[in-house]
Amino acid sequence: MGSRLVEQLRERGDEPVPLVRERADRTVPAGSARWDTETGELDRDALGEIDAVVHLAGENVAAGRWSDARKQRIRDSRGPVTTALCRTLAALEPRPRVLVSASAIGIYGDRGDEVLHEDSTLGQGFLADVAREWEAGTEGAAAAGIRVVNLRIGLVMDPSGGALGKMLLPFKLGVGGRLGSGSQWMSWITRNDLVRAIAFAIDRDRVAGPVLGVAPNPVTNLQFTKTLGRVLRRRSDPSRGRCAG
Repeated sequence: MGSRLVEQLRERGDEPVPLVRERADRTVPAGSARWDTETGELDRDALGEIDAVVHLAGENVAAGRWSDARKQRIRDSRGPVTTALCRTLAALEPRPRVLVSASAIGIYGDRGDEVLHEDSTLGQGFLADVAREWEAGTEGAAAAGIRVVNLRIGLVMDPSGGALGKMLLPFKLGVGGRLGSGSQWMSWITRNDLVRAIAFAIDRDRVAGPVLGVAPNPVTNLQFTKTLGRVLRRRSDPSRGRCAG
């Protein structure tokens, strides 16, 4: 996401400054600024005067088994990191006018067929708790007068990576299929549309608080499975929960 967003911002004439997470063996590329995620401190000389901040950092929730240690890393990489960053942003002079901070639709929990929107009550469970802490971490920026957008992102679809990138190979091999009953809803968005949504949030002063980063029409996992099988020219077999070549 970050690299595509930087490309898009440059194409429209902005001057993005990527933040590089602090590490002793890491060289910071020209045009970037060092960022200590534990303290929230930024290399202000390299950063310069900034108008907007986009915060997308966080441990990948889909990269492996959720051991207790990994769940703690997922949690620590969101709420505490966001809180530290916002403390630094609040102390900048001048402050950025807007912070677009990633969140996730997991904040609603598992609600079955209920239609959810930005004003819906929040859910229960690990992901809901993590997302709640994630959004709470931006309160320091909002209190300092920075316009905060909490972008609640769904499944990001792009062939080069993300959820779709992981699904393509098994489906192409004819062994991809639905998950369980296939009745669970998938709220999705393409990577390019998400980049456009971030740029929109930066530009529109009236946009603040929770915003859903999803396409308008979710699909069930079974619908998604059938569609992906058809696009890849694999027959979908709902009774087996897989695609046949």
